Amino acid sequence: MKTYEELNGLELDTIREIGSIGTGNAATALSSMLGCEVRISMPEVRIMGYNEAIDWIGGPEAITAGVLVHMSGELNGIMLSVQQLEFVNLVLERMMDRTVEHYADLTELDRSALVEVGNIMISTFINALSGLAEITTHLTVPAFAVDMQGAILAVPMAEFGGQSDYIMTIGADFLCSGRKVPCRLLLSPDIRSLNFLLKKLGVLDG
Repeated sequence: MKTYEELNGLELDTIREIGSIGTGNAATALSSMLGCEVRISMPEVRIMGYNEAIDWIGGPEAITAGVLVHMSGELNGIMLSVQQLEFVNLVLERMMDRTVEHYADLTELDRSALVEVGNIMISTFINALSGLAEITTHLTVPAFAVDMQGAILAVPMAEFGGQSDYIMTIGADFLCSGRKVPCRLLLSPDIRSLNFLLKKLGVLDG
């Protein structure tokens, strides 16, 4: 059984390739929802400690929105779409013809739109991953929260912190109508699922 910190170069490269393909598919899905061509920069896929991941997003006390989905089946774990304010306003402007200055200004309709977008991005990413590895993955109904980033990241820490202190982070920039907004996704399969996934992809013996 390998933990995140024990992955070798080939295994990390495979995970990075999955991240690139999944994020590209998420950008295509976002393009359909927003009604504009969405291009994406080369995604940066890294394995980070939880505290490093929190700093990477913007720090533990920064307020952000998050859409969280649990995975089950042949791949167990969670995936989180972190929606920083630039991303939120891109979605609201394209879908609701409005923007907000603060997360506190979000209406229930705004939240529903953000959940829909986050869910589609996560579902598209996981479907691409499942197709590549030829596995079956089920997703729960998404949960939405606005909180300090340290509190939002506490969910995967509480669920999987006993198995590993690391999490997979996928970062890129979406480009839409001349605007560049950050995309931040965090994927945390449990250790059994991580090993099963690497075996299915042919980069882990056994």
